[in-house]
Amino acid sequence: MYIKDFEIRWNDIDANRHLANKAYIEFAAHTRMSFLVEQGFDQRLLAKFNVGPVVFYEHIYYFKEVFYGRPVRVSLEVSGLSEDGKFFEFRHNFYDYKGRNFAQCEMMGAWMNLETRKLIALPEEMHQFLNTIERPKDFKVLTKEDTRKFAKVPVDLM
Repeated sequence: MYIKDFEIRWNDIDANRHLANKAYIEFAAHTRMSFLVEQGFDQRLLAKFNVGPVVFYEHIYYFKEVFYGRPVRVSLEVSGLSEDGKFFEFRHNFYDYKGRNFAQCEMMGAWMNLETRKLIALPEEMHQFLNTIERPKDFKVLTKEDTRKFAKVPVDLM
């Protein structure tokens, strides 16, 4: 499991003086990108293949408030991956300075060709890396159907 440490900054606090919703998303995204960059998934590699990640959803479950003045830790696990590497799912747990779990985030996304703006299977060089990452016990091989499990569709204004 990968873990990233954060200091709660003044701008991470909301009107209720606890960690703001946006900060959870930002900490999770920064943890993902730190992990990927440390493994060689940096801007150079993304540019080489002209790909970028796209987020389908991020669901956050809040268990307990956390306040300014103490560090927090955010974990990352790859909880799902499609056979071709196109779709991915990450799980983050948020821990206070005593190691108590105060929130969890589940996110799903895919890889997109930045020229065609279409979803693509991950290039083999990148896919090999994701296949070597330690997987949690509840790891799932993702399919396109998994990306539609919430059955949300756009509804335009008339």
